[in-house]
Amino acid sequence: MGFTCQSFFSLSLDPPLVALAPGKSSTSWPGVAQADTFCANVLADDQEALARTFANTGGNKFAGVGWAPAAGGPPHLYGCLAWVDCVVEAVHDAGDHHLVIARVVALETGNGRPLIFYRGGFGGFEA
Repeated sequence: MGFTCQSFFSLSLDPPLVALAPGKSSTSWPGVAQADTFCANVLADDQEALARTFANTGGNKFAGVGWAPAAGGPPHLYGCLAWVDCVVEAVHDAGDHHLVIARVVALETGNGRPLIFYRGGFGGFEA
């Protein structure tokens, strides 16, 4: 299971926690929630096609996508700017979304610029 998440953010440094807000209408989030662990892959500015693939509903989103399993099992996508392995700590009701709080168990960063989604379109940071 995988999906493109619009809201993912740092919540706490001690302990290391992140939060995300998948929509309640997501058909992918229930599978991720059942696994109780996930990897947030931060896409690089040249990975728009990958973001669009994971934003689609249904189908095998990993078909033709290079990835390797993390120690806990969730996929690290090849070519990403960063990845954050997480374990779900709590899920709260938040209107038409869930508010998911997760503990960071491992992370790695690389070099490059992140892919940004803003006002309905993709872009990046300019120097």
